[in-house]
Amino acid sequence: MSRAIVLFAHGARDPRWAEPFEAIAARVRAAAPDYRVALAFLELMAPTLGDAVAGLVAAGATRVDVVPLFLGTGGHLRRDLPPLVAALRAAHPGVDFRLHAAIGEHAAVVEAMAAAAVAAAGFGE
Repeated sequence: MSRAIVLFAHGARDPRWAEPFEAIAARVRAAAPDYRVALAFLELMAPTLGDAVAGLVAAGATRVDVVPLFLGTGGHLRRDLPPLVAALRAAHPGVDFRLHAAIGEHAAVVEAMAAAAVAAAGFGE
């Protein structure tokens, strides 16, 4: 089984907005060198989720984990993402797609953001 991870972000008109997500993708690639890693966007930026997955499948991915880089499960993750993943499953029936919770709902992310907020505010100085 060839595994892949798609880091799925919202997208924005300003290309600089993608920089933190590109940094996350680079760290995931370094931490999981046996996985193919792609960054995809819901809107306004490329690649789309469909394009990113098509590239991964063409490269041999048989399992694709979709990890939303959203702080919480709002409308986009409730309404927009499930039909996109359903379309991917229909387009690539031999691929095992796994949709994960919003990254911001993971305890480690909450802890890291809380620590960063405290550090940014200069508490403890």
